[in-house]
Amino acid sequence: MPKISFFYGIVIYMYFNDHYPAHFHAHYGEFSAKINIENFGLLDGYLPPKALSLVVEWAILHQKELIANWDKMLKKEPFLAIAPLE
Repeated sequence: MPKISFFYGIVIYMYFNDHYPAHFHAHYGEFSAKINIENFGLLDGYLPPKALSLVVEWAILHQKELIANWDKMLKKEPFLAIAPLE
């Protein structure tokens, strides 16, 4: 499970051989969630509201990079790190 970003205690991962819809995983302490890359909707799991807000803000800024990483996953290529939220 490659880590692609880390900010404010939130770790963002993408998994090799994952399934549609295109998404990423966010972990914050004991919480984890799966977030849709296209519309930033919560697909599964739970994050506290403030953490979820930060994750969505980050994802909006980096949507193109997230899509590029999803495409890399489909091609079995290594993921690229994405800058944290600052």
